[in-house]
Formats: sequence, structure tokens, C-alpha cells
Amino acid sequence: MTSRPASFFHLHLVSDSTGETLVTVARAAAVQYVGMAPIEHIHPAVRSPYQIERVLTEIETEPGVVLYTLLDSELTGRLEDKCRELGLPCLSILGPVLSLFQSYLGTESTYRVGAQHVLNAEYFQRIDAVNYTMMHDDGQLTDELEDADVILVGVSRTSKTPTSIYLANRGVKTANVPLVPDIPLPPTLLSASHPLVVGLIATPERIVQIRENRLLGLKAYQHDNRYVDRTSVTEELVFARRLCARQNWPIIDVTRRSIEETASAIIALLAERRRHPVE
Repeated sequence: MTSRPASFFHLHLVSDSTGETLVTVARAAAVQYVGMAPIEHIHPAVRSPYQIERVLTEIETEPGVVLYTLLDSELTGRLEDKCRELGLPCLSILGPVLSLFQSYLGTESTYRVGAQHVLNAEYFQRIDAVNYTMMHDDGQLTDELEDADVILVGVSRTSKTPTSIYLANRGVKTANVPLVPDIPLPPTLLSASHPLVVGLIATPERIVQIRENRLLGLKAYQHDNRYVDRTSVTEELVFARRLCARQNWPIIDVTRRSIEETASAIIALLAERRRHPVE
């Protein structure tokens, strides 16, 4: 039985800042509609009448759903009026949230465009975390592991690097160390007391599949390669599990988890550890 082709619709995302918040919310909603795929038109940094008119021209040319995070009342009014004229749905993503905050706090917002991107201490903490993470990828500079917030360990192809980078962008200094049987672990990993060490695992089938695809992409695939031999991969995972159990490191199975879901689980573990620090 053949699957039905996806139906497409235009989705206009209008922001006076980077548009990251808007894109995240829109995609989270759009993915719930199986068989429907949005054609995204992203309009960031819309802050002048000239810019909003250019956006309205594109909306009129490619009509569809319009979502926005504009704070300027003049620009907002122009966008909503045009959508009403064209008979298009138009919604402020931040509007309901700001109204809720206002009713609870009893004060109006200051309407600061791009306020979440200010160059404050938190921003520079994220930059520092990204720098640390890039320098401590794949077992590099292991003498500095004690400076990490999180250390990820696991066999090859358990998404250690992308998970580390995602955590770094959340301000978490993350190192990762590969687990390879018969290769000694860095002493600093076993003695680390400040970082949370987390083991990442997956099913042998999943790891073999990813490794095979990687080798094919590199044109280095060999049928007798232990790197993609299921028995050898199973032995690697047994080694990883036993190590984590011996060291009392939590384990996360990433087989069916996205990078974002894995990172969220790690952040929750980190928060719990900080609430109840190990003596």
C-alpha cells in the first residue's frame, strides 16, 4: 500500500528578533499534523514599516498561516489588518503569555525586542560552555575533566558529540569520553568528583546501523570489520554497562530518543544532583 503524498501549506513566521522562539513553537505544532508539511517563510528582524510591507507582499503572494512575535503595536496592527483583509489566520505567539504574566504580576511588560539575547552573564556562560565543550570532545584534554559540569561516556555512535554541543548551548560545560574495551580510561575520569558522569547506550542493532551508514559514507565499509560486527558491538555495550554500574554512573538509552530528549534527561539529572550533592 502506498502512502499518501504530503499536503503542503505556507507558514509565515514574522519576528522582530531572531525568530528562534517562533520557529520552535511553530514546528512543534506543525509536526502534530501527519500528512501536512509547512513551507516555512521566516521573516526575522522586522522592525520598520518598510520591512513589514515587504513581509505583507510575500504573504499576499504565498497566502497561509501567519504567526508572529512582534512587540511594536504599529507593526502588529498593520500585519493583523492585512491578514484580516486577506482572510488569513494570524496569531501572536507571545501575546497570550504576556497577558497571563501581566494579570498575575499586576504590571505591564517593558516590550524589549530581543531581550532574551542580551550580552549578560548568562550569555557569556553559554559561550564559555561551548568553547569548553568543543575543546573536550572525544576524549581530548582529559586532564581538565574536573572543570566540566557533565561528562558523557559511551561507545562509538551513541550521539555523545551532538548531545554535548546541545548541552553547551544551554550553558552546560560538557566533555565526552569514548569507551573502548582494552583501552585504559583516563584516571581523571574515574576520579572526577564535580562533574555528573552519564553513560549513553543504544541497542546493538541501532549502533551497527549507524556505524554501517558512516562507513559507507566514508567508502570504508568491510563485511569483516569488528566495528560493525554485532557480536563485537554487543561486547562493547556490556563493557559500558558494567563500567557505569561499577562507578554508579546513570545510564540513558538513546535508541529512540532525540538529541533534545537526551539532553533534557541529562539536565534533569544535573538539577537533581545539584539539589542533593554527593558528599
